Amino acid sequence: MTSTVPTEQDVRSLVTAVVAAVAPETHEARQAPPRSDQTQAVPLADVAMGADHGGYRLKERIAADLRKHGFTVHDCGTDSAQSVDYPDFAHTVARLVVHGGARWGIVVDGAGIGSAIAANKVPGVRAAPCWDISSARSSREHNHANVLALGAGLIGDFLALQIVQAWLSTPWGGDRHARRVDKITEIERQYART
Repeated sequence: MTSTVPTEQDVRSLVTAVVAAVAPETHEARQAPPRSDQTQAVPLADVAMGADHGGYRLKERIAADLRKHGFTVHDCGTDSAQSVDYPDFAHTVARLVVHGGARWGIVVDGAGIGSAIAANKVPGVRAAPCWDISSARSSREHNHANVLALGAGLIGDFLALQIVQAWLSTPWGGDRHARRVDKITEIERQYART
């Protein structure tokens, strides 16, 4: 019995088709509703991306790959490898996701941990640092993650692209997981400022 190993292009085509089937509305031009902190609406992006200096190069690589596959990307910075503070960029990405400027967010720093912590301070964000395909799928299916955090110092470009593809193509599982995510949201509400 012989088996055919799929090419990278086969995998990319499959991921694009699955994402389009799971969330077809993200591939239409839409406007986000105006927010009180902005003067005019911005076009809705599929993915908002941000990185500090340690994640800059990987962010650029992922953004180029996403655009190549038809995703719209809102680049929140940084725009060089000059030293900056990761919370600033994670906060910007998280706000775009929560306020409707982007469907998903991706943040990149050295380990992915600091950006995830910063993004998770924004109510409504469920940021998950992922270092492999299994954690990426689990964070989407079980935890309804809406921000992916990557550590550029811990994973290579090819693995990062695989993680992003797996994360974007994995649908929210709902069912028994919904009850647990609702409990996370309730904890967040208990500590949110009024």
